[in-house]
Amino acid sequence: MKLSAIVILFCVFALIACNNNHLITRIDLSGTWSYQLDSLDIGVAENWFSKKLDGQLQLPGSLTTNGIGNDIGINTPWTGQIVDSTFFKSPVYAKYREPGNFKVPFWLQPVKYYKGAAWYQKEIPVPENWQNKDLILFLERCHWESRVWVNGKYAGMQNSLGTPHVYNLSGFLKPGKNLLTVCIDNRVKDFDPGINSHSISDHTQTNWNGMVGKMYIEAKPAVNIQHISVYPDIQKNEVVAGIRMNNNGEPGKVKLEISIAGPSVPEKQVVDFGLKTGENKVDVTIPMGKNVKYWSEFHPELYEINVVLKGENLGTDTLKTTFGVREITTANRQILINGHPVFLRGTLECAIFPKTGYPPTDEKEWSRIYEICRAHGLNHLRFHSWCPPEAAFAAADKAGFYLQVECSSWANQSTNLGSGKPFDKYLYEESQRMVEAYGNHPSFCMMAYGNEPGGPNYKAFLTDFVNYWKQKDKRRIYVSAAGWPDLEVNDYLSTPNPRIQGWGEELKSIINAQPPTSDYDWSSRITGFTQPVVSHEIGQWCVYPDFKEIEKYDGVVRAKNFEIFKETLSENGMAQLADSFLLASGKLQALCYKADIEAAMRTEGFGGFQLLDLHDFPGQGTALVGVLNPFWEEKGYITPEEYSRFCNSTVPLVRMEKFTWQNNETLRAAVEVAHFGEKPLENCTPEWRITDESGNEIQKGNLRPANIQNGKPTKLGEISVPLQFAEKPQKLLLEVKIDKFANHWDFWVYPAVKQLVPGIDKILMTQQLDDKAKKHLDNGGTVLLTLKKGDVAPDAGGTIKTGFSSIFWNTAWTAGQGPHTLGILVNPEHPVFSEFPTEFHSNWQWWDAMNHGQAMNLAAIDPKIQPLIRVIDDWFTNRPLALAFEAKVGKGKILVCSIDLVTDLQKRPEARQLLYSVQKYMADNDFNPVEEFDFETLAKLQKMN
Repeated sequence: MKLSAIVILFCVFALIACNNNHLITRIDLSGTWSYQLDSLDIGVAENWFSKKLDGQLQLPGSLTTNGIGNDIGINTPWTGQIVDSTFFKSPVYAKYREPGNFKVPFWLQPVKYYKGAAWYQKEIPVPENWQNKDLILFLERCHWESRVWVNGKYAGMQNSLGTPHVYNLSGFLKPGKNLLTVCIDNRVKDFDPGINSHSISDHTQTNWNGMVGKMYIEAKPAVNIQHISVYPDIQKNEVVAGIRMNNNGEPGKVKLEISIAGPSVPEKQVVDFGLKTGENKVDVTIPMGKNVKYWSEFHPELYEINVVLKGENLGTDTLKTTFGVREITTANRQILINGHPVFLRGTLECAIFPKTGYPPTDEKEWSRIYEICRAHGLNHLRFHSWCPPEAAFAAADKAGFYLQVECSSWANQSTNLGSGKPFDKYLYEESQRMVEAYGNHPSFCMMAYGNEPGGPNYKAFLTDFVNYWKQKDKRRIYVSAAGWPDLEVNDYLSTPNPRIQGWGEELKSIINAQPPTSDYDWSSRITGFTQPVVSHEIGQWCVYPDFKEIEKYDGVVRAKNFEIFKETLSENGMAQLADSFLLASGKLQALCYKADIEAAMRTEGFGGFQLLDLHDFPGQGTALVGVLNPFWEEKGYITPEEYSRFCNSTVPLVRMEKFTWQNNETLRAAVEVAHFGEKPLENCTPEWRITDESGNEIQKGNLRPANIQNGKPTKLGEISVPLQFAEKPQKLLLEVKIDKFANHWDFWVYPAVKQLVPGIDKILMTQQLDDKAKKHLDNGGTVLLTLKKGDVAPDAGGTIKTGFSSIFWNTAWTAGQGPHTLGILVNPEHPVFSEFPTEFHSNWQWWDAMNHGQAMNLAAIDPKIQPLIRVIDDWFTNRPLALAFEAKVGKGKILVCSIDLVTDLQKRPEARQLLYSVQKYMADNDFNPVEEFDFETLAKLQKMN
């Protein structure tokens, strides 16, 4: 190539570079950074901000996503309360405390861990034409405290947990190369939000150290628009735009051009404004016109406001923001969106992101989460003790999801709200930052300080806090906290009382102590309240771990807890049952959630519910409370379509006094519908039908046509069906369909008069393994041992709290609250159940057996026994449990049943039917046990009197 050509080419490239330099207004900071850990806190004293740091990593990200930190061990300084300290002391966990095999059972285990100061550094080239501009450093999400130096000069500190860290570096950056140093510290310091707060805790997102999301330095004109706040008023059909500007120069005149784009387009507004030096504010009222579209879950209509600032010799700046025209209020114990009643069907989001350990900052992932929630019939998400990033709000706006956002706190006793500690001030500052950053989003409907507060002065403090925000910003409704207290100042209440299993109720709860029925609601529990009541953290129903999930953890955490549970299951000889335990306990879990949700929807004047949870909570001891895993994926035992039958904007309901009937009775079911749809259902004819397990239709009918209004359960009539058609015991299904919405309920019908079974008289039925039973067995006889509840020996399972429901939350975090079991697992084709129709899992007809039964620990005699009725144990212990098994004893045969099939049989139709089925089996040649025991071994099962 000739020299002249080279010169020309160089000039072209130089010209392009100059043009690009002229056009640059933002420098992306993502990519390779230098770093250094500062575990000894010497970085400031040794001026690390002025020297080049040694290591390299990629940002956005965390130390852990870059594989940086310490190995996990016994001295890892976790952030989060560990209620059950068994792991640190028990010989059971000794091998998991060893280096190289270290595994914790109480939450997901990070691959690396670091808590303390970490320094991050990057060289930044600043263009020449950035002089005399506002230079803004934007770090979307830091965890937690950030301190910034530029070219060795300190630029400030920020510590927001829920909003971007934004620094004005105008006086620090110079044209050419600049050294930007950021120190991130993820320790709790003066501002203590509570170590269990999901904003910082290792229970869920991990206490990560780093910077994620958008990272950039932006050059703005010396006169610029800093923020737009949009306040819709649907009564006046207008919005007020609060515009905040900054002028770093001399006073002058500017013109504001304000335009709105969306489903309807109001007239452009032009405002002349005299700017003073420094901060300037102006409110502009914009009529939206008669064709304005409101935002709601059914029609998430969005607008975009664009403000252009122009001034002579002051330059031009533009800022835009999205908003929705929406009003949320309360009246007559109901929450109203644009004047229409809404029923909150919500779940929690507790910062559970096992791939990264921190929340996603892209809309795509949040849209996926909302889509899954919507498929399960939900319209609401509560962010438990944390505030999500911008993308979560933007995606919720488009999805029409109502969000309850919390100010990054779960105040424990060390925080003591209202005691004058630094966090009191921090809470106000953080909430102001949240509203500034996300307040225009129509999905930001509700705000609370955080979760379940404590301290001697928290009620007075939160009263002031709620009053402050009610007066300051009426774009949302406010509650003091999730869970409590029920303050008069609250717009709505969050209380744990309306649910079928409360903390500490154990086996005395509705679902475990009262025979199954759907004829109850929470009217008596909300009487006296004038505000809407949203039930706090209902559900908490557990399922057995899905060990296939282990391989999914290929990010910053590993499911070492699952590995422990899987190993103990194998050690106890039941590895082959893992999937069966998952599916059987999952069916019970889904049944419990259905009962919980329908009770809420049957309650007139109720505000809604917040589930704990639609997906699993991996911390606090491992709380497997979701029908979805932590990745929001299905587990295989209930589909979104099935779930949304009982959880939706419109849900058919029935009130039945019981679920088991005799064929000389008449089934009666009062039909209702909870309707919170887009509009009333007019001239709607409810349909019902009864089918058998094969789907064959037995009876059907219609109720009278009705006009169904929005906002409350509506009574539609009664189904009355004589049951004499059921000549044999059978499970049936009642389905009710209203418009396009259908729901169903299982029920069972047993013959009132049972046929005599030859040979039953030869079976010795006893509740004691006494001399009479031994003699009968020695003589080759058949014995049915049916133990009273409380008669199982402590070492043989007598201390296991056996109930109908699945485990509540988990036994580690609740200090062993009952039940300790996850339902039953049986072979429904086994002849012992020929007269007792059953699936492989628990259903309502098993309530009586679980209520009058006590799980036996077969390890007391032989863990290899294959029981007739297996009970699924807590995953922490994985014991081989049973309610019934059979064996040979000498010349005789015995069926051992730890269900009381004797007491009060006249009041227990399920027990009578189960006894009949068991006796029929024992009288038949099919009764031929394989396992053999001597009498003395079996006697270990029964408590000595």
